[in-house]
Amino acid sequence: MTKQRKAILEILRSTDSHPTADWIYEQVRKIIPNISLGTIYRNLSILKDMGEIMELSFGSTYSRYDGNPKNHYHFCCFECNRVYDIDIPVLQTINEEVSNKTGNIVHHHRLEFYGICKNCQEKN
Repeated sequence: MTKQRKAILEILRSTDSHPTADWIYEQVRKIIPNISLGTIYRNLSILKDMGEIMELSFGSTYSRYDGNPKNHYHFCCFECNRVYDIDIPVLQTINEEVSNKTGNIVHHHRLEFYGICKNCQEKN
């Protein structure tokens, strides 16, 4: 694995947020000052294709990246725009139910919850 990919992966796995490529770029530049934003995007794409990270899109114009490639759920806060992992088991019965009702083969599903996080509730 290249130095750039290792740095990106290390940064993603050391944060509990789900950062944008721009944020990752700023963090990697502290380690590799001459890296370009284009290199960040290329390596994020490669890491995603390798199954090392997940690219998340929550209806915004910017993708977010997750250092945990295993299927898990997320909570998206309307107030602070933070994305949190939800620590509950993935419900495999949903896959089976959709397969049974539609005849489709379901490989996996993704589920996001939207609302106002506990921190933002406490501020208001």
